[in-house]
Amino acid sequence: MHKGRILVAALNWGLGHAARCIPVIKALLKNDFEPILASDGDALKLLQKEFPHIICVSLPSYNIEYSKTPENLKWKLLFDSPRILKTIKAEKKATKIIVKEYGIIGIISDNRWGVRRKKLKSIFITHQLNVLSGSTTYFSSKIQQKYIEKFDECWVPDYPGPKNLSGILGHLKTENSAIKYIGPLSRIEKRTWPKIYDYLIILSGPEPQRSFLEQRLLKVFEKTENKILFIRGVFSTEEISSKNANINIRNNLYGAVLQQALNSCNVVIARSGYTTIMDLNKIEAKAFFIPTPGQFEQEYLAERLQKLVIAPFCTQDDFSLEKLNDLEEFSGFRSIHFDHSFRDLFALFERK
Repeated sequence: MHKGRILVAALNWGLGHAARCIPVIKALLKNDFEPILASDGDALKLLQKEFPHIICVSLPSYNIEYSKTPENLKWKLLFDSPRILKTIKAEKKATKIIVKEYGIIGIISDNRWGVRRKKLKSIFITHQLNVLSGSTTYFSSKIQQKYIEKFDECWVPDYPGPKNLSGILGHLKTENSAIKYIGPLSRIEKRTWPKIYDYLIILSGPEPQRSFLEQRLLKVFEKTENKILFIRGVFSTEEISSKNANINIRNNLYGAVLQQALNSCNVVIARSGYTTIMDLNKIEAKAFFIPTPGQFEQEYLAERLQKLVIAPFCTQDDFSLEKLNDLEEFSGFRSIHFDHSFRDLFALFERK
């Protein structure tokens, strides 16, 4: 007999938010809760692929797209803010219906501001207590913190203290008892596999920047003699291939197959999204990062990891094979042992 149904909702902005909810969903199942999953678009598709036997429901879409010119992204998001506020309102309405229909007893929301109910224990998952947005960072951070306060707890998927992955993003100067550091969240386990690939390329994030990077990397590697597994990060039945037999292109990988791929490559080339960083930290990988242009958070994380001599990075336009020579000077990730108990965290849902 299960302890009750918990609504787990993930933001659809790339696949990162849904991906890092996977270990939380598995922990809920292990602790006798019944998860009900909610998102939209590709994030919802990922959850359905990973958990085909769990109820999945649709939420209103934020329809977040990148501008073609990176410097305009902030202004595009600002221009979109009335629509985003409208979506939050629609999200709250949808949550009310889902709670009633499925008899939900608690909520875990990964960066979905409107997925909460006053009468239910509601948790917000984010690594962004501060939201970097250039000259408007102070205001974007205050807005985020104001929304977080509406939840009972905020779970930050990072280590507490100075040795951490998120830097100023996930660590405030003042302490807050509602903020719980739960350690990095990853669906990947470290395994000892023979090294099959020289490079594993993982693409992710919203369009059109995902496609821009795909085109760039396929051109740079078109004559390579290195063995490459190229994961496009798209949900499509339409396959693409390379004339170069050394490049194996896949639309997406899931579960054990993705885990094997990550553990059987020498170097990962990817965006510096936080979920990717948590996965690479878990398997102690060597990595080269190409942050999404105009996304301040990814640029900050890439610069920080380079300063810590963990992984080098370069801009999308500057990427070349020569840049990969920099990898020799970097240590790669070294995971820190950190104990956290999901059983203790989930106790919040059992309190009257």
